[in-house]
Amino acid sequence: MYKNNVLLKKIAKDRIRKRIKKKIRGTSKNPRVFVFKSNRYVFVQVIDDENSRILASTSTLEKEFKEKNKNYKNIEACQILGGILAKKLKQIKIEKVVFDRGLYPYHGRIKALAEAMRKGGLIF
Repeated sequence: MYKNNVLLKKIAKDRIRKRIKKKIRGTSKNPRVFVFKSNRYVFVQVIDDENSRILASTSTLEKEFKEKNKNYKNIEACQILGGILAKKLKQIKIEKVVFDRGLYPYHGRIKALAEAMRKGGLIF
């Protein structure tokens, strides 16, 4: 019975991912910002779907992040992470992005990350 529940959750998550990915597409001018949360860390990637390339990435494991914050998985951490990513994208001259929240609802840490990216000057 336990395996069936795990399988059902995996199928539901895949269905949500496909539904979101069908609507959101990143280009070289407007790349897709994808967020992944593990049990300990938060990872963010900027993806160009046309050329299948990762343009930039950041996570709570980087030195720049660790110097500013010691907690890896709270709202403050996501705000700092959003600021770091906005700086990286400004350096490679990207101002417009498409935000892909993945399976996660748009509240809490995901919302804090998105708002910090907007404060950093990104448009989406």
